[in-house]
Amino acid sequence: MKLFGRTEETKPEDVELESLREAVNAAQLPAHVEQAARQELERLEKTHPSTAEYAIGLNYLDYLVTLPWKTRSEDNLDIKHAEEMLNQVHFGLAQVKDRILEYLAVRILKIKKKPRLLVADDEEITRNNLSFLFQKEGYLVTAAADGVEAMACLEKSDFDVVVTDMKMGRVDGLVVLEKARKKNPETQVVVITAYATVDSAVEVMKKGAFHYLSKPFKLDDLRRLVKQILEQKGRFGVIRGPVLCFAGPPGTGKTSLGWSIAQALGRKFLRLSLAGMKDEAELRGHRKTYAGAMPGRIIQEIKRVGVNNPVFLLDEVDKAIQNISGNPTAALLEVLDPEQNQAFVDYYLNLPFDLSNVLFIATANLMDPIPPALRDRMEVLPLTGYTDSEKVQIALRHIVPRQIKENGLEDHAPAFNAEAVLKIVHEYTREAGLRNLEREIARVCRKLAREVLTENPGQAAIPITPDRIEHYLGPRRHYRESAETVDRIGVATGMVWSENGGDLVFIEATIMRGRSNLILTGSLGEVMQESAQAALSYIRAHTDQFGLDREFFENQDIHVHVPAGAIPKDGPSAGLTIAVALLSLLLRRPARRDVALTGELTLSGRLLPVGGIREKVLAAKRAGVAVVVFPEKNRPDFSELPLEAYEGLRVVLVNSLEEILEIALLSSPHPPRSDD
Repeated sequence: MKLFGRTEETKPEDVELESLREAVNAAQLPAHVEQAARQELERLEKTHPSTAEYAIGLNYLDYLVTLPWKTRSEDNLDIKHAEEMLNQVHFGLAQVKDRILEYLAVRILKIKKKPRLLVADDEEITRNNLSFLFQKEGYLVTAAADGVEAMACLEKSDFDVVVTDMKMGRVDGLVVLEKARKKNPETQVVVITAYATVDSAVEVMKKGAFHYLSKPFKLDDLRRLVKQILEQKGRFGVIRGPVLCFAGPPGTGKTSLGWSIAQALGRKFLRLSLAGMKDEAELRGHRKTYAGAMPGRIIQEIKRVGVNNPVFLLDEVDKAIQNISGNPTAALLEVLDPEQNQAFVDYYLNLPFDLSNVLFIATANLMDPIPPALRDRMEVLPLTGYTDSEKVQIALRHIVPRQIKENGLEDHAPAFNAEAVLKIVHEYTREAGLRNLEREIARVCRKLAREVLTENPGQAAIPITPDRIEHYLGPRRHYRESAETVDRIGVATGMVWSENGGDLVFIEATIMRGRSNLILTGSLGEVMQESAQAALSYIRAHTDQFGLDREFFENQDIHVHVPAGAIPKDGPSAGLTIAVALLSLLLRRPARRDVALTGELTLSGRLLPVGGIREKVLAAKRAGVAVVVFPEKNRPDFSELPLEAYEGLRVVLVNSLEEILEIALLSSPHPPRSDD
C-alpha cells in the first residue's frame, strides 16, 4: 500500500503480535488458557508499545505459550528396572527401598490399568458395534442387553464411563443414569437415543449426564467424547498417592534417592531447595501488574524442564522460615495435596495449572519444625544412619571409584582395602551419614595425586592399608570414649537422637551442702528439666527400696549437668539415664561407662518407649559400648532392625528402674575419691 508516494512499512510491534498469535494457534493450549491468551492479545493490540503494560503483556503471553500444559514424558513401567536402579546406586536402606518400590508398583499398576466402560443398549447390533469400538481402543468393556442388566453390572463394579440407550423396556436409560451417578459421582454417563427431543435432552443433562447424542451418530464423535471424559478424569497418567518425605540426618542419601526414582521412571528431575526461603511469593509468584513480576519457583522450574510430569524434589522442607512477613510452607499445602493441586494457581499466571502429574518428593532433617498440616500431607520415610559394614561397602563400591576419577588417579588407581576404610570410619569420622567419610577419602586421594607426581611417577597402583591411613590423614581424631575411660560415681552414659543421627551423652551428678535445690545446667530444654525433676522425685519417694536415708536431700543441693553446655538439649528419653546417675551418686556405686541407657521415666516408675532406636544403637556401637538398655515396650522396634545393626551388643529390655541397677552400677560400694 502506498501513502503519499511511499510504501507503508510493517511496524515491528505488528510483526511481534502476529508471531505471538501464530504461537498461540500452534500451541494447542487448554481451552481456558487459549481464551486468556486471546484476550491478552486483543488488549495488546489496543495498547501503545511504549507503555510498561505492553512489555508486561508480551512476557505474560510468552509464558502462557511456552509452558508445558500438555507436554509430558513417557514413564518407564518396568518395576525390575526400578529395583536394579535403586540397588545399583544405593547400598543398604532395605526398608526405604522396599517402600519406594511399593510406591512405584502402585503407580505403575494404576497407569497400566485400563479404563472400564459399560455399554447398555437393547439393540444387539448397536451394542456389539460399540463394544468392538471401545475394545479396539484398549478399554475393558462390559455389555448389557437392557437396563436391568446394566443395573446389575453397576452393583457389581465401578465404571469410568457408561454409554446407555434412552429407551430400554422395563428400565430405561434415565434410571441407569441416576444409579450410576448415585453410586459413584465420578462416573460419567453418555446417553444416546433415537427419540431425541429438546425436553428429553434438558431432562438428561439435569440428571447429570455428561453428554446427549441422538441416533444416528458418528462413531468417531462418540470415541472422541469418551476420550475427552477419560482425560478430564485423569485416567491417562494422573495418579493420586502419598507424597514421600525422606527424613534423616545429613549425608544419608535423601536427595540421591529422589534422583534415583526419576531415573527409574525415566522422568525429568527437578530440585528446589527451601532452606532459608522466607516468602510465600517465591513459590506462588507475584501479580503480573507489578514491575519485574515473575511466576513462582514451581512454575519456573516446570517451564525450564519442559514437561508437566517431572519428579520434583522439595529439599530441606524443615528449613523454610516462617515469620510475620510470610510462610512458604503454606503454599506447599496446596502443592502437595492431590485433591487441590490439579488446579494450582500461580499469582503471575492467574490461571489453574495441573500439578497432579508431578511426582513430588520432600526431604527434611527434622520433622518437628514442619507444621502439622503440611506433615499430614506427607508419608515420612525415616533414613537412619549406616552401620560400619554398610559404610565400608558404600565407600568401596561408590565413594572410592568416584574420588579416584575426580582426582585424576585412573592411571594410578589406589587399592583401598576394607580395613583401611574401617579405620577411617572409626578414627576420623563420627557421623550417621557419609559426607565426612567421602571428605577423608578425597583427602587421601589428593595426597596420593601429589605423591604420584613427585615421588612415584611410574607406580601404576598404590595399596592403601590401615598403616598408611595415619600417614595421609594424621593422628586419629576420635576415640571410643565410653569403652576406654574409667567408671565414675555420678556419671552415667545415655543415648540420644539428634538431627545428625544418634550420639552418646554423659550425664553428671554431684551433691553438696545447700537448701534442697535441684540445679540443672547444660542448656537443657523444658522437657529434659522436667525429666530430671521426675527422676529425683521418684528416688525420694522410694528411699527404702533403694536403701537410702529418707533425709538425704535435707540441707543438700544436687547438681545435674550435661556436658557440651553450648548445645541445646531436650527430650524425655534422658529420664532413665538421669535417674541412674543420681542413684550412682547417692549409693556411691560407680556407673559402668560401657553401659548406655535411654528411656522415659514417669513419676510412678514406669519406663515409656522412646524413638530413634536404630540411630542410638549405631551411636553406641561407634563408641564401643558393650550393653544398651531400652524400655521393654521398645521390643517391637528391635524386630524391625537388621541383626547387623546391633551385632556385638548386649541388648537389655527393662520395665522398671530397679531392674537395671545391677547392670548399670558396679556391685561393690565405691569409697569417696578426691576426683569423684
